[in-house]
Amino acid sequence: MTWLDLPADHPFGLSNLPYGVFSTADSEPRVGIRIGDHVLDLAPCAEQAGMESYAVWQQTSLNPFLALGRPAWTAAREWLVEVLTNPARRDCVEPHLIPVDQVTMHLPIEVADYVDFYASEHHATNVGRLFRPDSEPLTPNWKHLPIGYHGRSGTVVASGTDIVRPSGQRKPPTEPVPVFGPSVRLDIEAELGFIVGGSTELGSPVSVANSDDHLFGVVLLNDWSARDLQAWEYVPLGPFLGKSFATTISPWVVTSDALRVARVPLPGQTDPTPLPYLRGEPTDDGASTAYGLDITYEVEWNGTVVSRPPYRSMYWSPAQMVAHMTINGATLRSGDLFGSGTISGPEKDERGSFLELSWGGQEDVTLDDGSTRTFLEDGDTVILRATAPGADGTRISLSECVGTIRPAVTRT
Repeated sequence: MTWLDLPADHPFGLSNLPYGVFSTADSEPRVGIRIGDHVLDLAPCAEQAGMESYAVWQQTSLNPFLALGRPAWTAAREWLVEVLTNPARRDCVEPHLIPVDQVTMHLPIEVADYVDFYASEHHATNVGRLFRPDSEPLTPNWKHLPIGYHGRSGTVVASGTDIVRPSGQRKPPTEPVPVFGPSVRLDIEAELGFIVGGSTELGSPVSVANSDDHLFGVVLLNDWSARDLQAWEYVPLGPFLGKSFATTISPWVVTSDALRVARVPLPGQTDPTPLPYLRGEPTDDGASTAYGLDITYEVEWNGTVVSRPPYRSMYWSPAQMVAHMTINGATLRSGDLFGSGTISGPEKDERGSFLELSWGGQEDVTLDDGSTRTFLEDGDTVILRATAPGADGTRISLSECVGTIRPAVTRT
């Protein structure tokens, strides 16, 4: 129990303690944690407590802290719980607590590489039915490996950043040749983003069992998608301009330690059984190193919750994604970010993209104000939220991921 005046069921209580990068009106960005409705300025708190490593939290991103690795992350969490529960430590905490409404949040990491996966069987099946109605919805490789593509790390932006409608080539079905102009089928993808810490050497794969050593935490991720640009360009090399214009992530990084209670078995990978390098191994508590996560989302479109995608339905584990991403010897770097791919469940109101909710634009989505949508219009705001089980029966918040669509830039 913390000595702070904090309800036991607060979504940013002791069982959460997410990291972020913040600033105040008269200060530079630095690392803090969220506790209740306050941000704890970590560097001066740690310095006052006599910790020699306090300087790592004076930095403008989490990357230096990520580079310290799992033992340092675990030790830091244990120290935070101690200073927030021991009344004798109040003197090094209270002076450095800042109300959350007095801070500005920034991108929590300097993104090294960005990879986006395609790990939801329900999403992949829906997309297959939409785009390949006369074929099997899943491609032959889908259940053998976590499919992904490399995105553009330089266009990962912080929650609250406006999104300018992208322009590019698209080919309307009624036209013999492509045309250029703003996307008219602008979409979202509700995803979970995984933040990596600890570098690896070229040629050294990371196993499923060792993936947790590099999985620091998670953020909410919105992989904005221009479906009309994507449809014209993606054959044969996959997504490019239809995806690379913007990816939004939430400001608070919820650690893997905080989400340990939320681990659940995967839905089942028996037909086919994955190749040996993708198989999980039993853990001491009878679980598996290839695990799912019980995280529940809500997608809000202009104030209306239109979907509640369940992450626990995802087919591939984050540990399997790490193992596959490095099996060819590719390196990991602190600050790497990879997305889960769109989270969709089996029900219509669990679909994590507007492509699916509107079934390719054929079915209107009705909002609470009576307006209808199929894809995003200028001025629309989308908010992703999510919660997960925490320790002692609590629920923890993964905060919000917010973006508003602005008109395309006029080109002459």
